[in-house]
Amino acid sequence: MKTTWQLLGIIAGLTIGGGCRHLSPLAEANPQTLRVMTYNIHHGEGLDGKIDLPRIAQLILAERVDIVALQEVDRGVQRTDRRDLPAELAKLTGMTGVFSNNFSFQGGEYGNAVLTRLPILRVTNSLYQMLHPKEQRGLLQVTLEAHGRKLGFMNTHIDYRADDSERWLNVQEIQALAAGFGALPVILCGDFNDLPKSRIYQELSNTFADTWLLSGGDAGFTFPANAPQRRIDYVWVSRPETLRPSKAHVPVSEASDHRPLVVEFHFTSER
Repeated sequence: MKTTWQLLGIIAGLTIGGGCRHLSPLAEANPQTLRVMTYNIHHGEGLDGKIDLPRIAQLILAERVDIVALQEVDRGVQRTDRRDLPAELAKLTGMTGVFSNNFSFQGGEYGNAVLTRLPILRVTNSLYQMLHPKEQRGLLQVTLEAHGRKLGFMNTHIDYRADDSERWLNVQEIQALAAGFGALPVILCGDFNDLPKSRIYQELSNTFADTWLLSGGDAGFTFPANAPQRRIDYVWVSRPETLRPSKAHVPVSEASDHRPLVVEFHFTSER
């Protein structure tokens, strides 16, 4: 019998110095609260050069998040000893995992993953247009149910080059795919490799609200992890009037070359 993880993996394969605000996790979970993390895990390698998935899992568990968007995830790759990193993290956290393979790498697969405690209704992965042929990138899309409501969840990692032409194409693809969720609120997470003053950020702001700004605070730097100076990891939301961000913080961690970003949402009475 296949496990929930294996079945979801098949579905995915077929469809292809941070500051704080309102900081600490709640003492008790609010029944209308949703906690989200986005985290570029650098294939599990920390600043000490060690592949340490329990360290990442402990961070996820300490933040008591309901959904985690992971980028730079290996499965069956030589550099990580052919391990299935998303499956291991799912087991370590007790969450359900979905992995999207964006391209073959060192004999294995490389892409994005989502871990969640919520019921998963649908999984799709869309591959972006490419201007640079070496690294295919994609957008993992998941429909979830939380507190009796459906929502869309999107996870991505787009190009890093100084020339933002590929990022610009990808943002337009993100907007088009987000529209496919219809009236559902959509949370968009990932490593966008660009700053708040960029045209990439401004274009995304036409469709989504930046939850860090709505939570009201400081710089929100996530990279590099040892001395953060840039805000390039984001959690966006399409309908903040329905799914309202109320708290956000950047946990201090050296488990990757990025720090994670955690955002807490509250469902409102408006649907």
